[in-house]
Amino acid sequence: MTITVSGNKKEKADGLTLAQLVIDENVETPQYVTASVNEEFISSSDFESTVLKDGDNIEFLYFMGGGSYGIY
Repeated sequence: MTITVSGNKKEKADGLTLAQLVIDENVETPQYVTASVNEEFISSSDFESTVLKDGDNIEFLYFMGGGSYGIY
């Protein structure tokens, strides 16, 4: 099947789960990553049960904290 991962088309075997894709793609700090499949957010607790399909578009998202720095 053909899926798009972070804007790149990839050929993957049928039956691939989102959890396995995280491993295959060497996602940094996987415990902190969120993913969307076809613009729908998937909870990390559902990665194992989310089976990807031909044509899916997957994005890995990292949420970063931070603040502003200003001169007062």
